[in-house]
Amino acid sequence: MKFAIIKERKNPPDRRVVFSPEKLAEAREQFPQAEFVVESSDIRVFPDSAYEALGFKVTDNVSGCDVMIGVKEVPIDALIPNKQYFYFSHTIKKQPYNRKLLQAMLEKNIDMYDHETIVKKSGARLIGFGRYAGLVGAYNGFRALGLRDRLFDLPKVETLADLNEVKAELDKITIPNIKILLSGTGKVALGAKEILDHLQIKEVSDALYLTSEFSEPVYCRVDVMEYNKRTDGKVGDKWAFYKDPTGYESNFMPYAKQTDFFIAGHFYGNNAPFLFTRDDVKHPDFRINLVADISCDVDGPVASTLRASTIADPFYGYDAQTESEVAFDTKGAITVMAVDNLPCELPKDASEGFGEMFLEHVIPAFFNNDERGILKRAKITNNGKLTERFAYLQDYVDGK
Repeated sequence: MKFAIIKERKNPPDRRVVFSPEKLAEAREQFPQAEFVVESSDIRVFPDSAYEALGFKVTDNVSGCDVMIGVKEVPIDALIPNKQYFYFSHTIKKQPYNRKLLQAMLEKNIDMYDHETIVKKSGARLIGFGRYAGLVGAYNGFRALGLRDRLFDLPKVETLADLNEVKAELDKITIPNIKILLSGTGKVALGAKEILDHLQIKEVSDALYLTSEFSEPVYCRVDVMEYNKRTDGKVGDKWAFYKDPTGYESNFMPYAKQTDFFIAGHFYGNNAPFLFTRDDVKHPDFRINLVADISCDVDGPVASTLRASTIADPFYGYDAQTESEVAFDTKGAITVMAVDNLPCELPKDASEGFGEMFLEHVIPAFFNNDERGILKRAKITNNGKLTERFAYLQDYVDGK
């Protein structure tokens, strides 16, 4: 079987890749029956020469390969019919802007596997860039704090070589006496926690966080059952909430009244209550003045996220009274960081981490008869039709 590491063609350019040269060499060693080919790219964080140095064929034509492995959406005109593709398609939530892409994959008889759909039996994701989104998102939040309050001037992550350099820059700053709230328990939140712990910010319980002021910076990490509660007053159940969040309401305001800097690292499910609304932000006791919205659900559960921001221009302000965007350092406004492609700022580390997961979970499935069902669960399209697991996308495909 022939695998191709394909060139990223989406704009703005993405320098990440699923396999670093070294990790691809490991894949070749573990699976000698597989052939790996690299499509030439002038933007990839690892140059063509690094793959060639390890004996890989680098070419402009990968049409002879069976499986195409990329990161971001492949432009419709670059899709090769009758192939298997892996990339983030951004279609499984019925995203309107990619409906034509899914239609094209069906028309071209492409077997599509989305990185987001590579999951365990339980539905938990096996691979992703979440840790790096968390790392960069939390760093960017502190960068915004330093610039806005003229405390320190952290460089952009994209100007730094790797995570070690990121952490070295953090070693140079002092965090003021603020209270930080981090939502989530997954890879994104753990990445953000890694930054907080590197800064040696003290973690406190939610009980202490909600009732005390401190003489040093502190943070508290909360999960869905802390910031949501049942409307009938009964004790909530996390797993029941994930399946059906109706019957719950937000319990976020007690935290909003005690928080200066909120890092949104949670996963937001359909129909779940918003964490805080635009009316909540108008409340005189609403204390949050800085939000690093790593989850970046626009016009959604975090009311101050009016739009996604960019790596080039990562910060803006939210004026609660006018419910509109202002300059990020406007007095009285909430400073917002809502970059939606954070791992792109750390392409080398993100690529190395992703390749490790892909080699552990995905490549073996091609050679062990998919014994864990990973490929079966992940496949969205097959023989020009949606698979049973993704039949719910039919009305999306039909344009209804």
